[in-house]
Amino acid sequence: MYIPIIGALIGILLGVVLPYDIPINFVKYTAIAILAALDAIFGGIRAQLGQKFVFFKFISSFFTNTAMAALLAYLGDILGIDIYLGAVVVFSIRIFQNLSLIREEVFDRVLWWRANGHDKDKKVPLEK
Repeated sequence: MYIPIIGALIGILLGVVLPYDIPINFVKYTAIAILAALDAIFGGIRAQLGQKFVFFKFISSFFTNTAMAALLAYLGDILGIDIYLGAVVVFSIRIFQNLSLIREEVFDRVLWWRANGHDKDKKVPLEK
């Protein structure tokens, strides 16, 4: 579970520290890359909570999703159609689904922890 979180923190830190203006021509691609990254991160967290996390699957998901979304955006630019909006919708739906499942898993663990007589002030373990 720590790999996706550490990767996100490093990316955010680099984004804040390094001054870089994105050219207007690449704004669509950047937005899709950010959504693909968030989708992969939340998918990785969800997989870790379900004890099904595989690092290779996480990395391949990240790069495959990003490349496919960028290809769709580029194809849409060539055709003069905003095809990238489809990728935005799909990634947004997947992100919200993953967040919902993560929330349910964390709440289930908190309720289990408290139902089994553990102190409310103690930290809830995320590993089963």
